[in-house]
Amino acid sequence: MAFALRNQDGGGDVAPMADMNVTPLVDVMLVLLIVFMVAAPLMAVGVPVDLPKAQAKQLNDQKPPIVVSIDATGSFFIDQTAIDSDKLLPTLTSNSENDKERRIHVRGDRNINYGKVMEVMGLINSAGFTKVALVSEAPGQSAPAAASAVAAPAK
Repeated sequence: MAFALRNQDGGGDVAPMADMNVTPLVDVMLVLLIVFMVAAPLMAVGVPVDLPKAQAKQLNDQKPPIVVSIDATGSFFIDQTAIDSDKLLPTLTSNSENDKERRIHVRGDRNINYGKVMEVMGLINSAGFTKVALVSEAPGQSAPAAASAVAAPAK
């Protein structure tokens, strides 16, 4: 509370202090801050999903990714060149100039076995390539979208 002391020498009245007491204002602001901090996570819109943890870094390379495609017959392609399965890793290494940090996008036809795609990702990952991503076509988009993933090495 603001108050003024009287002059003890009896020299008359002293003008009252005109300062505003901000203590109640600070109290109200702190209460509002706590309310919004508690309520903000509850205002998240969307379906509750338990998302997996990934340690993927942001894709900011200037070099275009190397695209490994698997068609409906199970044939392999690097970019648009057909390649035998036993020459996949040597060709990837030469195309990447032995840069194990080069991005590799794996495109699999929707009609092939999912295990075949995971086998190729595991093979690429076991060769030391760390930036391997699956490519899918998102609904409503004309360009394919890459989802970053790292395949576990084959056992």
